Amino acid sequence: MLPVDGPSAPGVPGRPSRIGISCLFPASWHFSISPVGCPRILNTNLRQIIVISVLAAAVSLLYFSVVIIRNKYGRLTRDKKFQRYLARVTDIEATDTNNPSVNYGIVVDCGSSGSRVFVYCWPRHNGNPRDLLDIRQMRDKNRKPVVMKIKPGISEFATSPEKVSDYISPLLNFAAEHVPRAKHKETPLYVLCTAGMRILPESQQKAILEDLLTDIPVHFDFLFSDSHAEVISGKQEGVYAWIGINFVLGRFEHIEDDDEAVVEVNIPGSESSEAIVRKRTAGILDMGGVSTQIAYEVPKTVSFASSQQEEVAKNLLAEFNLGCDVHQTEHVYRVYVATFLGFGGNAARQRYEDRIFANTIQKNRLLGKQTGLTPDMPYLDPCLPLDIKDEIQQNGQTIYLRGTGDFDLCRETIQPFMNKTNETQTSLNGVYQPPIHFQNSEFYGFSEFYYCTEDVLRMGGDYNAAKFTKAAKDYCATKWSILRERFDRGLYASHADLHRLKYQCFKSAWMFEVFHRGFSFPVNYKSLKTALQVYDKEVQWTLGAILYRTRFLPLRDIQQEAFRASHTHWRGVSFVYNHYLFSGCFLVVLLAILLYLLRLRRIHRRTLRSSSAAALWMEEGLPAQNAAGTL
Repeated sequence: MLPVDGPSAPGVPGRPSRIGISCLFPASWHFSISPVGCPRILNTNLRQIIVISVLAAAVSLLYFSVVIIRNKYGRLTRDKKFQRYLARVTDIEATDTNNPSVNYGIVVDCGSSGSRVFVYCWPRHNGNPRDLLDIRQMRDKNRKPVVMKIKPGISEFATSPEKVSDYISPLLNFAAEHVPRAKHKETPLYVLCTAGMRILPESQQKAILEDLLTDIPVHFDFLFSDSHAEVISGKQEGVYAWIGINFVLGRFEHIEDDDEAVVEVNIPGSESSEAIVRKRTAGILDMGGVSTQIAYEVPKTVSFASSQQEEVAKNLLAEFNLGCDVHQTEHVYRVYVATFLGFGGNAARQRYEDRIFANTIQKNRLLGKQTGLTPDMPYLDPCLPLDIKDEIQQNGQTIYLRGTGDFDLCRETIQPFMNKTNETQTSLNGVYQPPIHFQNSEFYGFSEFYYCTEDVLRMGGDYNAAKFTKAAKDYCATKWSILRERFDRGLYASHADLHRLKYQCFKSAWMFEVFHRGFSFPVNYKSLKTALQVYDKEVQWTLGAILYRTRFLPLRDIQQEAFRASHTHWRGVSFVYNHYLFSGCFLVVLLAILLYLLRLRRIHRRTLRSSSAAALWMEEGLPAQNAAGTL
């Protein structure tokens, strides 16, 4: 309502004009503006309105700030996993060697056929004790991994250990050229020897290592102590491989992702305490030419059928802490690692042929037959493609083979080679194997697991037993002439050769039996991924080795971070990132505003009551100052 009075309203001579503004607000919020009062713009009612307006604007600003921050952090939380994995997938940029905060590490893998040097790098630790070092493979200016390989294997110098330093110098010179000179003294160097050195007598192993420990510090400034050169066991190598793969997969990052699978873990050494929940790690299966290996986390405390089994299990279970502080248990893992010599693809085929040769010769002698002695009377091998011809030669004798391509019969024939026993919780060769929670597990299959599924059958990736067996049956039952024609047309993987085609049928059956019968994975198991690389990168056990051996390095950065934090002025705290403190301040301000408005309302009510009483006495003709006394 906007009543407008003229310059001199009737009956009220000389009354000034006034504009009254009235809305359906609380009575205490009513105000009016008059020309005479305009110069006194800070009268009581108007001042309150201005203060309230300012406070309302501040509240609105705080509200929108909180909304923006919440949306921002919501997006960051949703995108964190994607960005983290994207960073790993696209980690192909050249390493910035001019950045002084980048650290370096060197691992030399001394294998049986040769030695390779890997150079790794990582930024300064972020100071969070829950995070591991972000170790990545160093890349040169052409964005290629800094890796170099030489031959032969270091074990070739068993009788001349004094030559080992000269043998390994090209690898160390290569690494020294890529690591900035100023960083040499703080760059750890590890020389780790594997299979070739394990078979040497201990005296020869010791002589080779002594030569390395004596000569390397003379020519290079890297951090290289007595514990940095050693012959690692197959168990250690398996643990390092498991660490490397799970690190690349991001399974050691203790963050909360709704779509990440988790597992309850009884921390080794503290079984009486409550189980913790963390990300589920992935197990690995690796079938090479000679051996097969399995490694996976055992999250729950296991029981043993006998004291002998418990003693065997101690050699197969590795318990270690990846955390930078031994008192923290979030990164404590119990991993089962078992290596089976003779269970690789090529070694298994050799054992199979040895059995065929011995049995055939014995049956021919006992029964007076000539099976396999001439190409016209070959031994019928169900594990070779249909109509292919092959030979087995031993001790000057030859057994001729012809494939029948019977996948099911092949599987049945090789089952005894698993050497399974009736004892509970055992796998290949009767070796102890702790139970696997198949419904909540994930495994990656490498080497032969990938080649068998991908090179010829083109089924690499997610493994499906039913589809795999059908494809394997079809392949085995296909005539060799047709398989050769397909090979000549380039229908198989580029690195698949005739050797792969010839023994694909046998290796498919062998892989199937090892996985399902040897390791007892159910036929309907859906969580095996066969792979050559993880996130387009070849994951070496050396990555796990340097991660494990540098696990205490972050403690130095954490202590420095804590020191800086304890000496930092309060103004260094960021309200934007500490949104909990920001929300608390917002609530305090809002409460203060509400209290202020309530106080204003009480003041207005008292003012209105006093004004009403004074007006009443004035209508009676009494002086206003006597009103209080009359009351």
